[in-house]
Amino acid sequence: MKRTAKAHWSGNLKEGKGNLSTESGVLENTNYSFKTRFEEGEKGTNPEELLAAAHAGCFTMAVSSMFTQKGISVTNLDTQATLTMEGLTITGIHLSISGEVPDTSAADFETIVKDAEKNCLISKVLNIPITSEAHFK
Repeated sequence: MKRTAKAHWSGNLKEGKGNLSTESGVLENTNYSFKTRFEEGEKGTNPEELLAAAHAGCFTMAVSSMFTQKGISVTNLDTQATLTMEGLTITGIHLSISGEVPDTSAADFETIVKDAEKNCLISKVLNIPITSEAHFK
């Protein structure tokens, strides 16, 4: 399996702008620029926001998969991924998940969350600290 995305850029770094598109069409000529990356108030996305979204999605699916392997269907899971940057360095990602899962305990939920924190596909390719917290409903 291969997944593709495209980026287009015109102009210099600070005044230029670009757009991003994905094979699925979910992103189609989506605006990104220096301003959407490093300043507030400009509508558009940035690579770090997209990385956080990808990590939140991957991690949440990993938690669901681990419960499925135990024969348990989750009612719902909600994750917020917070990517931290210092200067031009990504220094970590924190995953905060809340979930409603029948036939399980808060302790089992926490164990699965910690396993997914380390083993979802995106976590495995990142070379930064990754932390998580679980909120069991």
